[in-house]
Amino acid sequence: MNLLEVAGGKPIKLWTQGVPVEADARQQLLNIAKMPFIFKHLAVMPDVHLGKGSTIGSVIPTLGAIVPAAVGVDIGCGMIAARTSLHARDLPDNLQRLRSAIEQAVPHGKTFGRRDQGAWDNVPARADHAWQGLATRFKAITDKYPKLERTNNRQHLGTLGSGNHFIEVCLDEADSVWFMLHSGSRGVGNAIGNLFIELAQADMRQHIANLPDKDLAYFKEGSRHFADYVDAVEWAQDFARQNRALMMHAVIAAARHVLGRPFDANLEAVNCHHNYVQRERHFGQDILVTRKGAVSAQKGQLGIIPGSMGAKSFIVRGLGNPESFCSCSHGAGRVMSRTKAKQQFTLQDQVRATAHVECRKDKDVIDEIPMAYKDIDAVMHAQRDLVEVVHTLRQVVCVKG
Repeated sequence: MNLLEVAGGKPIKLWTQGVPVEADARQQLLNIAKMPFIFKHLAVMPDVHLGKGSTIGSVIPTLGAIVPAAVGVDIGCGMIAARTSLHARDLPDNLQRLRSAIEQAVPHGKTFGRRDQGAWDNVPARADHAWQGLATRFKAITDKYPKLERTNNRQHLGTLGSGNHFIEVCLDEADSVWFMLHSGSRGVGNAIGNLFIELAQADMRQHIANLPDKDLAYFKEGSRHFADYVDAVEWAQDFARQNRALMMHAVIAAARHVLGRPFDANLEAVNCHHNYVQRERHFGQDILVTRKGAVSAQKGQLGIIPGSMGAKSFIVRGLGNPESFCSCSHGAGRVMSRTKAKQQFTLQDQVRATAHVECRKDKDVIDEIPMAYKDIDAVMHAQRDLVEVVHTLRQVVCVKG
């Protein structure tokens, strides 16, 4: 761990030995560290890179304030993984049919005009039942903020999205089959995030020029919007957790249909956020902890650290390191923007890098090429005092939106 002292701010502790930290991300960290409500120090994970609002791969502890843009707009984004009783030998030699079945079972992809191919046309009964458990709290939110009612909410529950969201079939070191996926709170979480970011900036209009970045606009505890934001964030995080669980159920059902055989699918299961805020106790103080691209790694707690498309991923157990506010990285972390990746790499590069994976191989996923990300082995080595590896997974199928 490296210590960076900040003039006029709290120190920054970085678990970045052996991995690159871009200059823009370092400046963004310095800006956050100078905010008056930072508690003790910032903790920076080895997958750190520039983000909107705050740095991805950062753990931001605060006293009496919350920064909506630090949580971001994919509230509750995270991972779920489940080990099955299947072995590699139970999978067919050609995995295209399995990928196709998963793609048909889970809506995924982008919105094109009025058509949202990533939403349900007809919400299935299981997703509708889950929505009923969320609906009352959502109505309490929309009664105060009617704009949020006109979002894609119920139609997105149990759907993947696009970008770096994915569903994978993986094999561990014993060739056991795992299902794993990455997604968050979808359209409604995005709308909640954007609304409260705008409200924070509006509330601070007189002071925003004094902030190092307008995206660091914040709500003070006890202020008009603070409690409403906490309620909305907690709801979106619950939506995200339910969203992942519903997709996992659909993936397992699709695999059982394709393979034509029963199997156990909950031998080991993890469902964890990596874009969220919650109240926690650290160093004897009750605080708010925002993990922007970071995972809780309390002692003994299981987490998921995925590599890039075509690289390995890890099921980990937290070591409960107090200096990191009991956190670890949420993945490999990008080393270049999506635009730069598409400029630098070709479709042939993408095909070669994912030769061992049944997945899309087209120009629209070049920005997810493994070379656009940090070396996952270096990332794991840099945080060896934060987590221990329980399982190492390698992808054999990857579905992307």
